[in-house]
Amino acid sequence: MFPSESESESESAFTSASSGPLHLAVALDGAGWHPAAWREPEARPGELFTARHWAAAVAEAEAGLLDFVTFEDALSVQSSSAEGPDGRTDQVRGRLDAVLTAARVAPLTRHIGLVPTVTATHTEPFHISKAIATLDHVSRGRAGLRVQVSPLPYEARHFGRRAVPLPDAEAHEEAADHVEVIRRLWDSWDDDAEIRDVSTGRFVDRDKLHYIDFEGRHFSVRGPSITPRPPQGQPLVTAAYAAGAPGDGSAAYGLVARSADVGYIAAPDADGVRAAAGEIRRARASAGTAGQAQPLHLFADLTVFLDEDAPAAAARKERLDALAGAPYSGDAAIFTGTSAHLADLLQDWRTAGLSGFRLRPGALAHDLPAITRGLVPELQRRGVFRRAYEADTLRGLLGLERPAGRYAA
Repeated sequence: MFPSESESESESAFTSASSGPLHLAVALDGAGWHPAAWREPEARPGELFTARHWAAAVAEAEAGLLDFVTFEDALSVQSSSAEGPDGRTDQVRGRLDAVLTAARVAPLTRHIGLVPTVTATHTEPFHISKAIATLDHVSRGRAGLRVQVSPLPYEARHFGRRAVPLPDAEAHEEAADHVEVIRRLWDSWDDDAEIRDVSTGRFVDRDKLHYIDFEGRHFSVRGPSITPRPPQGQPLVTAAYAAGAPGDGSAAYGLVARSADVGYIAAPDADGVRAAAGEIRRARASAGTAGQAQPLHLFADLTVFLDEDAPAAAARKERLDALAGAPYSGDAAIFTGTSAHLADLLQDWRTAGLSGFRLRPGALAHDLPAITRGLVPELQRRGVFRRAYEADTLRGLLGLERPAGRYAA
């Protein structure tokens, strides 16, 4: 299923980049994406809730010259059931706050982007805007966020503001408003609003702080922010679409198409990725954003188990499956094999309209180094991945310009 001629006309709004540089990100989640990964000999489960664990993982990703890392998060403990906690005690339960973890790691890194997850459904955009703006200041321009929605009744009960979860379409509509408020608040300080002139006693030019006066169905926010404009102007906004997720998918397509700088596509195969990319392209065109200056990057999600040979990778996954009591499955495709075979797959899949991939290490202690020390050199030998960081900001790494503030005179 390839793009039609009409879809190709709006391709300039995307960075399909089949002939350009490949972008890579890694999704960090506990000891890895396999539920039994914490039982691996190298996993060090006693350090999962320490800064050392996260700093080491991000340092490894930066050593591999990856574009950014994402930090998974949620508003309830992990569970295999959509109805509530599953009562299991043989899997990792509990997380550190993603934004705070990213802020702790930021001073220990220099180049890699830091993208924590936030759940728009139960959080206030004012709080998130200043948290991510602060992360951008702390990291000197390497911050982003991964916005997600929550359809789970037991998460809603943590907050008591809603008796039942929002329908899927309304939850994504609320998330789009959430992002719009965040973006306006980032722009509510002009770049030169801070004067800091000791001789005149003027620290700020009040005329360069702006009310955003957002009035929508879900939020009413006056502004301005209390945090000066982030170094990137607009930190990276990312959002996900999972093929086969509940609902017809149009709401998630719309959120990625209208609100994000990077969209993640979780699909079982290349055909699913192509179909999702086409839907997002059509949603972007119908929203009137196809011709905007800033392109939309599309990354495919892929869970990976890498070893020196394919049988060893498959055997390791099978051993983890046995420990977990069931074969691992998820919303994204699962790859078991060698770095060379994975490089072949990435180069094949990128023709579906992708500019990059967000890899989910099956077992972090094993598969993250396999990515940075095996896959990355293989891609470099093929001439499709960087050999050095070429920009100081996350937007720069992805070829995105720093936008002007919308309220500046």
